[in-house]
Amino acid sequence: MAGHSKWHNIRHKKARMDAKRGQIFTKLIREITVAARQGGGDPEFNPRLRMAIEKAKEHNMPMENIERAIKRGTGELEGVTYEEVTYEGYGPEGVAIIVECLTDNRNRTTGEVRHIFSKYGGNLGTTGCVSFLFEEKGVIQVPKSEYTEEEIFEKAIEAGAEDVITEDDYYEIRTEPKELYAVKEALENMGVKIEKAELTKIPTTTVEIKDEETATKLMKLLDALEDNDDVQKVYANFDMSAQLMEKVT
Repeated sequence: MAGHSKWHNIRHKKARMDAKRGQIFTKLIREITVAARQGGGDPEFNPRLRMAIEKAKEHNMPMENIERAIKRGTGELEGVTYEEVTYEGYGPEGVAIIVECLTDNRNRTTGEVRHIFSKYGGNLGTTGCVSFLFEEKGVIQVPKSEYTEEEIFEKAIEAGAEDVITEDDYYEIRTEPKELYAVKEALENMGVKIEKAELTKIPTTTVEIKDEETATKLMKLLDALEDNDDVQKVYANFDMSAQLMEKVT
């Protein structure tokens, strides 16, 4: 399993168990607000908003919070205006890192992200310095216990997916970015149980991390970035063994 995937799944499980609920809500509300502002307040005609609402419901966000965030996005209620900002840089051993943010103060966010990189042995770079090392894909996770590899592959291809990757306890169905929502709907119509669906950036090449000291520094950097309120997603092109990953997370 690629280290970046393992890390994201560990973070996802930890978020369900012990992350600060208020921080999760802050990130989700920002995503809902921006999605509604860009594509309108009707989730039927706004796939990004529909996915954001589904994610908010997964975390038991009250419907009134969701509705307020939508209304702020559409301008029915006054609120803070958030802009999307992406930062690129390097971690220990030259690991490429992309940080996607939603912020109401670009200067503050830039300063905080730069500080986190510096504090944990990384360097904030210029726009475009590492983005060429990643490709955007839609990713859908299906529990491995539900289907055989052959069954899920057939269903995924029929739904319009590109490929299926078998991981330890789930299947990762990959799609073209613009096809994610259509493939997800097609799978759901077939009765497929979906754990998670999102747009993500997948590295085309990875840096192998072998020693515990470097792995610890890298995990501290990535965790600190994800813990920042303005940060929505973090991508990194590293790989490490499952044993080492478990030891440092």
